[in-house]
Amino acid sequence: MFIDTHVHLNADQYDEDLQQVINRALEAKVEKMIVVGFDRKTIERAMALADQYEFIYAVIGWHPVDAIDCTEDDLIWIEELTKHPKVVGIGETGLDYHWDKSPKDIQQTLFRKQIQLAQKVNLPIIIHNREATGDIVKILREENAASVGGIMHCFSGSVETAKECIAMNFMISLGGPVTFKNAKTPKEVASEISLEHLLIETDAPYLAPHPYRGKRNEPSLVPLVAEEIARIKGIPVEEVGKITSENAARIFNI
Repeated sequence: MFIDTHVHLNADQYDEDLQQVINRALEAKVEKMIVVGFDRKTIERAMALADQYEFIYAVIGWHPVDAIDCTEDDLIWIEELTKHPKVVGIGETGLDYHWDKSPKDIQQTLFRKQIQLAQKVNLPIIIHNREATGDIVKILREENAASVGGIMHCFSGSVETAKECIAMNFMISLGGPVTFKNAKTPKEVASEISLEHLLIETDAPYLAPHPYRGKRNEPSLVPLVAEEIARIKGIPVEEVGKITSENAARIFNI
């Protein structure tokens, strides 16, 4: 069995065939899926999916790229929604210095506010990091994010950074990129970081694993991530599925 710890079934890309996508995931032994909402529209959809399907849970927060659009009312609304029993995390939040829609200072302020919200409601934080590792680690330390911990989503950093994050009570989540032939760093992380600190995810509809790279991703492909980790570690894929699922169940309290 597998748990896809980060998937966007609330994305427009699934409007035509969502039920078939979910069916394929269940057939592939993906027993639970964590759907992540990151703005008004996707949060509302994540909540609806969590209500509709017993095996779907919601993570809700505000994406750093759109930080400039987030209001205090939005944060109050998110806090209110955390009372729902199937809301299991805050995010995805973090920093994204690749796109320049939201200035860095606005992103950082919103990131801090969401860490503080996670601490207030006692939920793990799901971190989006693009080209901002130094500032993310610094802010996590300054805000004592270790008090609730969380997940470094679709981790692309070094083994050293992974160990820093683990020391702050964060899990390392690997997705499709670990399967790419030229993905030296994610493969090193899969090799060096013990299974007890790893999760698997798709980030679907994005980042489809090999041999589907460039196509629409979906949660039925998360076993391919597990298979690559198993290959790198020289262990059965069933063990990767079991331990990463136990890790996910523990951090999300599901």
